[in-house]
This record gives sequence, C-alpha cells and structure tokens, in this order.
Amino acid sequence: MTARWWTTCARRRFAVIRRPNGAAEESAIERAAAVAEQLATLLSAGVGVGAAWSHLVPDAGSAAGRATSAVGSARAGGPEPDPVVVAAAAAREGLPVHEALRRSGSSGPWGTLAAAWEIAAACGAPLAGSLRELAAALRDEAQLRREVRTALAGPNASARLVAWLPVVAIGFGVLLGFDTARVLLGSPLGLGCLFAGLALLWAGRRWNRALAARAAHGAADAGLEYDLLAIALTGGVSLDRARTLVEGALPDHDGGRDGREIDRIIGLAAAAGAPVAELLRAEAFRVRRATRARGVARAAALGVRLMIPLGVCVLPAFVLLGVAPLVISVVSGTFAGAG
Repeated sequence: MTARWWTTCARRRFAVIRRPNGAAEESAIERAAAVAEQLATLLSAGVGVGAAWSHLVPDAGSAAGRATSAVGSARAGGPEPDPVVVAAAAAREGLPVHEALRRSGSSGPWGTLAAAWEIAAACGAPLAGSLRELAAALRDEAQLRREVRTALAGPNASARLVAWLPVVAIGFGVLLGFDTARVLLGSPLGLGCLFAGLALLWAGRRWNRALAARAAHGAADAGLEYDLLAIALTGGVSLDRARTLVEGALPDHDGGRDGREIDRIIGLAAAAGAPVAELLRAEAFRVRRATRARGVARAAALGVRLMIPLGVCVLPAFVLLGVAPLVISVVSGTFAGAG
C-alpha cells in the first residue's frame, strides 16, 4: 500500500514539466503552411478561389452544413470548427475568406493566413505569390518551434528525473525496513515533514514549468508586418495605403519597433533606388532567423537555470520526505529501546 500510494502521488502531482500543447501548435502551423502552399499551386493552375478551397475539404458537398453547425457549436462553447471547412464554405458563397477564418475562432497561423488573404484581396496582389511567401514564413516558425523543443528535451528529461528523488528515497527506506508512511502520517513532526516536502515539490514543479515556458516563449509573429507590407506593395498600392491595410489586418500587433525599422528600410530603398518589397522580405527573413537564434539560446540556458529550483526546492523535499523519516524512525526506535 505504501509504495503504491507514493508512486500514484508522484505520477499525478510531481511530473515536473509537460508541454502537451507544443506539438499541437507546431502541427497547426504546419497544416496552415501546407494549406497555403496547396492554395498557391491550385490558384497558379487557374483554379478559382471557391473551387481551390473546396478541393482541400473532404466531402466538399456537405462542407457548408458542417461549417454552419461547427461555428454554432464553437459559439456555444464547443470545440473550434475546422478553419478550412469554414473558409471553403465562405469562398463558395462569395463571402470574404479572411472574415470566415476569423469567425471560425481560430488564431495563430490561421489568423496570419486571414491577414495575408485580406491584404492581398484588398490590394489586388497575386494571391498565389502571397500565399507562397506566407507558407515560407510559417515553415520558418514551425522550424523554430521544433529546434526549441529539441533543445528543451534534455533539460526537461533531467528535471523529470530529479523530481523522482524523494520517491526513490522513500522506496529505499521501505526496502531497509522502515515504515516511512507511519512516520510521516503518525506524528506531528512527520506530518510537518510531509506537508513541507509536498509544498516544496509543488513549488519546484511550478518554478520549473515557469522556466521552461519562458525558455520556449518566442515571438510567433516575428517578421510578419514586413511580409504583409511587402504583399501590399506588390499589389501596387501606395506606401501609406499599404501601412494602413497592415495596421487594420493586425489590430493587436505591437508594431512600434517594426515601424521604426520599416521607416529605415523605406529610406534606404529611396536612397538606393531599390525595390522596397524585396528589402522588406529580406528584413523579415533576418528577423525570423534572429528570433530562432534567441529561442535556441534560451533553451540551452534552461539546463543551468533548472539547477536553481533543484537546489532550493527538490533537494530539501528529498531530505524532508526521504531522509528525515529515516532519522526520525531511528531516533524513535533508539529512545523506545532505551525506555
């Protein structure tokens, strides 16, 4: 009973770092990139917008009904609808695709696709070329997440292994013949060690997860404003009009630093007589590469930073839950034998 109880507690409560959403986000980005690439290919082949979206939906005949019911379910608190199904239904009916993508409740890469589609449609930019550029940007973002996740794998595995130290100490005490559970649950001193050890393990778990989340956090929209502005300029609109469209498509984007850099690039293009759109795409590429390097560096530094909660929380919990009960049991047995 004792070993099973402690093992169950450890499995349920003491898992240090788990990131179930990382793979799902990466999969969503890859799917959005694949959809953008397929749409670009179909549009380049002369397929209409509505037909191109419909070709991406299995059983396209019932897609409209599924889209309506899915959006209603999402508004009622159900799961989010498939953005491809919703966009295909809107495209067949001649409705704005970007508005359908936003109404579907999807965010992240689908919101980026909606913004690019909106700007390309408003400016008359070639949709196929714009979608290919967007797909390349999404592939870069997915690659960044893969590299960061790979760099985090080692520190995460070490943290999970270290979290089992108190359980190992308890099992070691049981093998030596000490009733660790009775000591921890049967005396005020043991209860104090139990609660303090559990509190330290909980604090260490939260601390480790916060460090891992900070290391994995990155700017998902790095370089996005440059790409969208390049798409708008490709459509032949004025610079002021292009910037207004980008600001409208990205209402929540903080473009303060990007705005200053864009002004510098525009000045450079005017002075050198170079195409602004190409310079903007080059800057977007550079920003994404810099973001990837910073993300990998944060992940590499995580292995050292995880030593702080190890020393402050996990090792004291190891002492309180594993070593202290043995000492209490030995001392209690000694005094009982002397009495």
